[in-house]
Amino acid sequence: MNAFRFRRTAIAVTAAAVLPLTLTACGGDDSSSDTATDKASNSAPADDKSSPATDGAAAADGPFGPACASVPQDGAGSFDGMAQDPVATAASNNPALSTLVTAVKKAGLVDTLNNAQNITVFAPTDDAFAKIPKADLDKVLADKAMLTSILTYHVVGEKLSPEQLENGTYDTLQKSTLTTKGSGENYTVNDTSKVVCGNVPTANATVHIVDTVLMPKA
Repeated sequence: MNAFRFRRTAIAVTAAAVLPLTLTACGGDDSSSDTATDKASNSAPADDKSSPATDGAAAADGPFGPACASVPQDGAGSFDGMAQDPVATAASNNPALSTLVTAVKKAGLVDTLNNAQNITVFAPTDDAFAKIPKADLDKVLADKAMLTSILTYHVVGEKLSPEQLENGTYDTLQKSTLTTKGSGENYTVNDTSKVVCGNVPTANATVHIVDTVLMPKA
């Protein structure tokens, strides 16, 4: 889509530049040439200004990434709905995060996450948890201390914008650090876990949904 807008804008600008020259070369009268030039010069900058501004606002202010398409369009699990609830409650309304929600409940972290202020949660999808062998996952879910350590490793004590994900190292609630890299709409955490739907707002947190469960470094 961005490439299409760029081409469309480039064609408009080229037409604006060529049209007055063509009319002049053909010997049209000065008044019609001036009018065509004025119209072209007035319209071209408007196209140039509108497309980049729209694209920039979408990238900076709204959710992005391929998995965002699977988020419900309305209701409590939609982006608008999630924005009204604290993060643990918001996640419970997203059908792609059911395993994470189960893990958060088992670890007793619902109130901790809902009462925290201005945090970032890297939220693994159900598919992310499915990458873990079932026997290993069952073991983790049955070990509250281990589960708590893993889940709090996915939480950073500040809201991270897409720009902050470009090249950063952040302390987690688990007390070790994670790293982020990328640009545009492509970001990874610890070089292994991809952000598949980023910049999702909730009442008290920013959520970046990831495709791989993060493991604490220590």
